[in-house]
Amino acid sequence: MMSLHGANGAVEHGGAGGGASLPDHAVWIDLNDPTAEEAAQVEKKTGIRVPSRAALSEVESSSRLRRNRDGLSLSTPMVTFDRSDFSLKPLGFLLNADHLVTVRFHDMRAIAAVRKRVDERDGDGSTSTGMFLLVVEELVDNLADLLEEMSGDLDALSTRIFDFDSGARPGARKGDTTAPKRRDLALRRLLRSVGRHGKSLSKVRASLLGLGRIIAFAKSECGQTLKEGDAPRFDTLAQDIASLDEFETRLSETVQFLLDATLGLINIEQNNAFRVLTVVSVVGVPPTLVASLYGMNFKHMPELDWAYGYPYGLALIAISAIVPLLYFKAKGWL
Repeated sequence: MMSLHGANGAVEHGGAGGGASLPDHAVWIDLNDPTAEEAAQVEKKTGIRVPSRAALSEVESSSRLRRNRDGLSLSTPMVTFDRSDFSLKPLGFLLNADHLVTVRFHDMRAIAAVRKRVDERDGDGSTSTGMFLLVVEELVDNLADLLEEMSGDLDALSTRIFDFDSGARPGARKGDTTAPKRRDLALRRLLRSVGRHGKSLSKVRASLLGLGRIIAFAKSECGQTLKEGDAPRFDTLAQDIASLDEFETRLSETVQFLLDATLGLINIEQNNAFRVLTVVSVVGVPPTLVASLYGMNFKHMPELDWAYGYPYGLALIAISAIVPLLYFKAKGWL
C-alpha cells in the first residue's frame, strides 16, 4: 500500500495497480510492504530507488547508512509496538532534497500520528527534512511510551517475585500435596515473564541504537541544507535517544536483578526439597539399624524369650525415629 502526503497536509491513497499517479505536491511517500509496481512508480517519480526488504534488513552499518546519487538511504530495525507480537522489522528512510520515502512492513502508530499532525498542520512538514524529523520524533515518543509501560510491568513483576510466599498463597491449603506443583508452576511463569521482558528490552535497544545512528548520520549529511530550526531538532532528538538508552539500560539491570531473584527462589525451593529428603533419610537410619539388629539369626538373644520383647523392639524403633525428628525440629529444619 502507498500513502502520499503533500506539503499542504492533504493525504491521498493509491496504488500502482489501480492506475493512481503521484502528485507533484507529495513530499512524503509512505510505502507499507510495497509491491514491485509501487516501488517502480516511486522511483520513476522521485528518482529514489526503493530497496527490497532484504536490503533493508542487512546489519552492516555501511548498508544501513548510505549516501547514494539519489539521496540518503537509511534503515534500522524497529519494534512492532504490538505487545502480542513483539518483534523487529526493518524500517527504511529514503531522503533527498524534495522527497521523503518511508518503507515499512507493518502498521505503525507513529505513522498514523504523523499523518494526523500533517493534516492538522502541527509541525513543519513542508520539506522532506522537516517531514523526516516529524516521523523520527514520533517514533522516539512511541519508544518512550513503550519503555514507560515496560517499567510499570517490571514494577508489578517485582512485587510478584518478592511477595512470593509458598505457604500463604491462595489454594495452598495445609496438607495439600499438590501445593509444591503449584509453587513450581508459579516460579516457571515468573521466570518466563522475566525472560520475555529481557527479550523485549533487547529489541527496544536495537531500535534506539538504529535511530541514534540515523540521526547522527542524517545531520552530518544534510548539514548544509538544513532550514533554520532543524539543527536544534536533530540535537534534541539525539539527547532524547541518549536519555532513553540510559533508561533502557536501567530497566535491563532491573531485569537482571529480577532474574537473579527468581533463580534464588528456585534454589530455595530446591533446597527445601533436598532438606526434606535429607531429614527422611536420616530419620530412617536408626529404625533400620534397630530392625537389622533384631533380624540377626543368633541362637542366644535374650529378647527372643522375653514376653515383652516384641513390643520393646517396636517401641525402640519408634523412639529411634522420633528422637531425630525432635532434634531437627529444635534446630529449625522442620
